[in-house]
Parts: sequence; C-alpha cells; structure tokens
Amino acid sequence: MLTRNNYLRALVFGVAVIGAVAAAPASAKVEGDTITLGSAISFTGKYSTNGIHAKNGYNLGVKKINEMGGVNVGGKAYKLKIIYYDDESTPLRTSQLAERLIKQDGIKFILGPYSSATTKAIAPVTEKYKIPMVEAEGASRSLFTQGYKYLFAVLSTSEQYLASSIALAAEIAKKNGKKPSDVKVAMAFENDPFSLDVRAGVVDDTKKYSMKIVIDDKLPRDLSDMAATLTKVKALKPDLLVVSGHSKGAATAARQIKEMKINTPMIAMTHCEAAKIVKKFGGSTDGYLCPTQWAETLSYKDDMFGTAADYDKLFKATYDGYKNVPYQSAQATAAVMVWKDAFERAQSFDTEKLRDALAATEMKTFYGNIKFSKAGNNISKPMVLRQIQNGKFNVVAPLKWASHKVEWPRMVK
Repeated sequence: MLTRNNYLRALVFGVAVIGAVAAAPASAKVEGDTITLGSAISFTGKYSTNGIHAKNGYNLGVKKINEMGGVNVGGKAYKLKIIYYDDESTPLRTSQLAERLIKQDGIKFILGPYSSATTKAIAPVTEKYKIPMVEAEGASRSLFTQGYKYLFAVLSTSEQYLASSIALAAEIAKKNGKKPSDVKVAMAFENDPFSLDVRAGVVDDTKKYSMKIVIDDKLPRDLSDMAATLTKVKALKPDLLVVSGHSKGAATAARQIKEMKINTPMIAMTHCEAAKIVKKFGGSTDGYLCPTQWAETLSYKDDMFGTAADYDKLFKATYDGYKNVPYQSAQATAAVMVWKDAFERAQSFDTEKLRDALAATEMKTFYGNIKFSKAGNNISKPMVLRQIQNGKFNVVAPLKWASHKVEWPRMVK
C-alpha cells in the first residue's frame, strides 16, 4: 500500500498523483496532447484499501489506452492523465476537493471517488457545474433517484449485492425438504448509504420468501468489533448470516467469526476480495459467499484488454501482491474506457456534447456490458455470487454464470 508521502510523490504510468496540500494549480482539462481527468478518492481513512484498488484500476486503464495510441479527437491523438486528491474517506472533504478540481484546476472530466457516501457528496457538485462524472465505486441506488444528469455509473446498484444469497438459501432449503419460510437470517450492516441499500435488498428478498430475520444489527462506527452480534448468532443459530461493512468490516467479521468459532451454515458478506480475507484468515473463510461485480471466469471481452481472464493476468503482472483482482479495480478500469469511448464518439471536449455521448453509451468490455439508464446507472450487467472453496473464489450463482456447485453447509475450520 502506498504511504501518504509516497503517493504524494508518485508518478505512475504518466498519471499524476497530487496531494490535497499541493500549492501549484494542476493541469487544465486539455493541454497540448494530454486530456486530464480528476478524481478525489480515498488513499487514507477507512476506505483507503478500496480507494487504492480503484486507483490501480484507473491507472491501468490509462496505461493501456495510452499504449494503444490514446484518445482520437478531431484527427489528433491525445494521452490521458489523472490528477488525484486524497479525500481521507470523508464525504465533506470529497465535495471540497471536487470544487477545487473544477474551479481551481480547470478539470472538466471527473472519475468518481470510492464509496457511495463520498459519491453522494460529490454528485451535487459536479451537477452544479454541469461537469460529467463517470463513477465506478458508488453503488447506492439512492444515487440514481435524484434526477442527476451528469452522473454515470458502470457498476450494478447495491440492492443487488447480497439479494442472491437469499434466493440461494431458499433453494438449499427446498433441496433439504424445508420451506424457505423456515430459514432464519441474521444481518449486520454498516450505517452508510451503500450498506443500508444492500440491507434493503436483503430485506426485500426475505419478504418474498417469508424468511425470519432474527438479528438486524448495525456495525459500530469504526467497524472494529462485531462480537456483540456474533454472540447473538451463537445463541440464535441462524441459517444465514449476511454482513456488509466495506473492506474493514469484512476483515473484522472474518477475524471474529474465526476467533469465536461461528458455525453458521451460510455466511455471505461484501468486499471479501478487497479485504484479502483468504490471505489473512486462511481456511476459516472457506464456504463464505461473496458478491462480485466481476469475475475473471466470466465470458466478457473487448478489443482493448481481451477477455476477463486476460485482464486478470495483466493486472496481476502490473501490480504486486494481488492473489485475486478486486472487482473495484476492474470496474475502475472500465470507467476510464467509458471516457475514451465518449470522447471519440463526441469528437469534442465540450462537456454538454460529452454528457450526451455518455448518456448514449452502449459498450461491451472485459468487465461486462455497459449501458446507462436515464438515471445514470448501468442496466446491462448483473451481479454474480462467488464462494470461497479451498481458498479460491468460484462463481456459484446465478446458474448461468456458475463455474462450480455451491458447497453447503459451510465447514468450520
């Protein structure tokens, strides 16, 4: 992970990383043969792990595009560059830095921050100045009910993340001669826009099957301890435990589930990969169900990166320390690809023409299909559910995409 001082000095793949304390004004939107994008994103604070995953994805997209000749507008080839500011995982800081990018630095093309909370903070700013933003990490469905015209998101919305685990629990109950309504569900969620939307999706699906929610807890603000919830899990013995608290919450859950020897037959949680729970907690994580926006085994492909498997291989060759490529990185790369596509279809740097080009996006990429609704969310790409099996993430649902059968019940190790 980059330290604060390191990232302030970094110049990676021609992508400038500039700290929030930088005094000199950054490059304007287009200078010479360079198009500059801007992003206020988390390099420190509770979202820093995923913020850095996203930055790596953005940078790889820029690197690949520049290597393949850049962006062609008006018969001229342009290179891409990104200016980053660290929002410290604080929504207020995100909005302040967005103002700086737009008003002081002259940035007209924005890449989103990490998390729904920070995306919610930046969206009113980009909307106010009519600056298009392509975001890859804000999944909250409430982002797409505000009537924003300049917000475009490549990822699936958050209510879809853990809903598939409910359908899977119902299917397993039927196979074992039980009714879906017999399934008992325990829930623990961070009190943030993303996780609360994930919770809403879970609650909606439990109602469909008349399942019983026996625990409905909020994780502590610092995401450092969920022992109180797990003590109740031991006592009430639910059939399914669902958890959402970004990377820090996932790491805390995996650690304490191991320490407290929780033997719930099904456990589903967000951010398994990004939190590197297999590396940290080994075999105790086998059986966990992990929703993902993308997987290297899916059959998506494009002319830039090739297949999903090709992207996986390139990412690992580019960045050290990744046993699994987080979907946060893949979708960040896809966001950069969307910008290239929009520039080339608009054949202009005019923000209104680019907004219209973004709205008309219809792409096939290694990450999945991308097509935006009028609200700005991607309506062409489903979520998939993976299970950790012998330390590997294998797609088990939906059946259309499954590479392996689900293993049930989860075995405590």
